[in-house]
Amino acid sequence: MSIAAKVVLRPATSSDAGVIAKIMRAALASFDWMPVMHTPDEDLAFVAGTVLARQRATVAEADGAIVGFIAVSGEWIEQLYLDPGWTGRGIGSRLLTQAIASLPVVKLYCFQSNTGARRFYERHGFRVEALRGGSNDEEGLPDIFYVRRR
Repeated sequence: MSIAAKVVLRPATSSDAGVIAKIMRAALASFDWMPVMHTPDEDLAFVAGTVLARQRATVAEADGAIVGFIAVSGEWIEQLYLDPGWTGRGIGSRLLTQAIASLPVVKLYCFQSNTGARRFYERHGFRVEALRGGSNDEEGLPDIFYVRRR
């Protein structure tokens, strides 16, 4: 049995906020091109007040520990992060596949520098709709607008 098969997906709850915020921070910190924009307390407030309060969030658990999450709002993938030690095991694919199963159109933004995420999304049928120069996001980094249509 693969590690992805041993991972359980479940709806996120408010009690998951601290772990989700730490995973998000660890994932972002794993990129040498990503500026640090927020404190850990700000990350936690964002997860509790936006991700869990306004988006449909799902966590992936392995051996009872949360190792990743996805958050969707309407037809938008707002967040998809894995603990850096858990990438490449099919967990992100499971989170994404479950989250978008009923959506005819799915949209997201991805930083142009995030080559791993770009390969991941393109492998899952997302197509580049627009390249943007970075003036639209707080990090000031060029990004890509992706769309997937069934």
